[in-house]
Amino acid sequence: MIKLRTYIFIDSLQPQLAEYLGTVSQGFLPVPGDACLWLEVSPGMAVHRLTDIALKAARVRLVQQVVERAFGSMLVHHRDQSDVLEAGHSVLNRLKTSEDARLKCRIAWAEVIRAITPDHAVVINRQDRRGSMILPGQSMFILETEPAGYVVYAANEAEKAARITLVDVKAVGAFGRLTLAGKEADIDEAARAAINALNALTGVDHESRVLQAHTG
Repeated sequence: MIKLRTYIFIDSLQPQLAEYLGTVSQGFLPVPGDACLWLEVSPGMAVHRLTDIALKAARVRLVQQVVERAFGSMLVHHRDQSDVLEAGHSVLNRLKTSEDARLKCRIAWAEVIRAITPDHAVVINRQDRRGSMILPGQSMFILETEPAGYVVYAANEAEKAARITLVDVKAVGAFGRLTLAGKEADIDEAARAAINALNALTGVDHESRVLQAHTG
């Protein structure tokens, strides 16, 4: 049985996130303003069938596909939002489910750290990072989500809301992690936008999914 973990439609990809995806993806890279769909399922291998359905249903291009031990994820894009929505609807129809059947985003950690020290900034910048550097004195917003794919949506909404620097986005694995940097007021605004956007998403609570698995 295929379980829908993440299903996120992004109406307009923001510039920094679009460029970041270009550093981590090996498919057909998006540009700012493109519409995107991020989908994650379990078991992981099932994503191949769903990718095939999406690509044949509409004029979307495959940005990224990751098959992990437990989960599989894909990201498709197109300039026309209707094509991306059609691809997503085709996948949901094949699964005989709806967007609301996805797992609800759980924010595992969210914190603003103000006035980063030089030592801290150096260590962050030397880690596995594909985005921009954080500078000493800037504030930093860190976010961890479950499922992982939701951090892509959080990053896009944060970039829409404020003038921030995208440092890192890790959207695969058990948890997604996002790091943003900028002036204190901008980081506060970006953090609010990201958290509010995630909290507004519909979905099935993790506890309910577990209960259904035991009783279904």
